[in-house]
Amino acid sequence: MGASIEVRDLHKEYHLGKVSVPVLRGVSFDVAPGEIVAIMGPSGSGKSTLLNLIGGLDEPTSGRLVVGDHSVPELGERERARYRRDEVGFVFQSFNLIQSLTALQNVELPLMFSGVPAKKRQAHAAELLARVGLDDRSGHMPPELSGGEQQRVAIARAMAAGPRLILADEPTGNLDTPNGLKILELLREMNRDESLTVLLSTHDANVAGLADRIITVRDGMLWGDPS
Repeated sequence: MGASIEVRDLHKEYHLGKVSVPVLRGVSFDVAPGEIVAIMGPSGSGKSTLLNLIGGLDEPTSGRLVVGDHSVPELGERERARYRRDEVGFVFQSFNLIQSLTALQNVELPLMFSGVPAKKRQAHAAELLARVGLDDRSGHMPPELSGGEQQRVAIARAMAAGPRLILADEPTGNLDTPNGLKILELLREMNRDESLTVLLSTHDANVAGLADRIITVRDGMLWGDPS
């Protein structure tokens, strides 16, 4: 079952010397388990910051943020690392694959960090690559793969540890339209088959339109009804 998300009056400020720069200004919304929600807005609106906070990659200045049973801002350093490793799968616009590792080895990485034995993690990684249609590309390095193939490897890697939540930050931003649609179909397939919760950020209305619901962020605030 996917993770629920509760966000209440979430603020995030960055400090440049003595200057405080607000990025999120009191954001509140809920996401139900197994829901696909698109966070839509222009560049600089706070979309990526919001995903980073939910994923435990950054800490809010104030506010409440609960994912499943975890109050994310209250997690200690080790608990936060376990939360990111076990509960959340990340998919980034720039793929973030390790260039010196094969597709199979990239998918294995989360399992290696979890202490899964080599044979078991290799078998699971191969299964995931087959699921995203890349079983014949497992021995290829990222530079030998197309952009769409690299993003499919990234999705397989995000699924490796069996997360309850997928956070996809502009997952189609570096892809042409046909490959972008394939990635969105793959995310929806994972959502349907695993009952995963999926949050994806985008500035593309066509991408957002494939989600169950759209949350619009502008200047660090929600526009419209987020419920």
